Amino acid sequence: IMMEIKKFVELMTGEFDNKEQFMEMKEAGKSFPYAQHINTVCNDKIKNIPEDFNGIFVVEESYYETDGKRHASPHLFLITDSNAGVILSSYEIPMKSVDYSELKKSEKFTPALYKENNGSWEGGSVSQFTPVMIFRLWERFSEACLEVSESMEVNGKRTFGYDVPIIYKRV
Repeated sequence: IMMEIKKFVELMTGEFDNKEQFMEMKEAGKSFPYAQHINTVCNDKIKNIPEDFNGIFVVEESYYETDGKRHASPHLFLITDSNAGVILSSYEIPMKSVDYSELKKSEKFTPALYKENNGSWEGGSVSQFTPVMIFRLWERFSEACLEVSESMEVNGKRTFGYDVPIIYKRV
């Protein structure tokens, strides 16, 4: 079971950007963000993880640049296994070194389920952040790249997101 999680985490960790896709969109005259992901395993930063713990914590540092403005978005995820596939759960990101018992699972984020498909992992989730706000996530992790499609809808109208996934290549 841990082998599946480790394979998944190997594909999702590292440093990625969408420079190639960004340049293509720019040349085509389309507005699209330049984006970077830096994904790092961080179990060693969490104190007192139980000895029988079968998950891997990953910090995702996301940076998006549009119209010269850079936006940072850090996340803490827990990767675990289930009979249905690999589960990605979101946690509140602590601002200091933290004890395992103090970690708080995000109540807004619906854990994303990923399934293996020909060597890559695909999946996502739909989260109801508020009665009128929905967050949609779909991702594919492969050796070639990370494909990420995120969108936010308020009252059924998209307020964030793009028509095509952001394609991050390993740097």
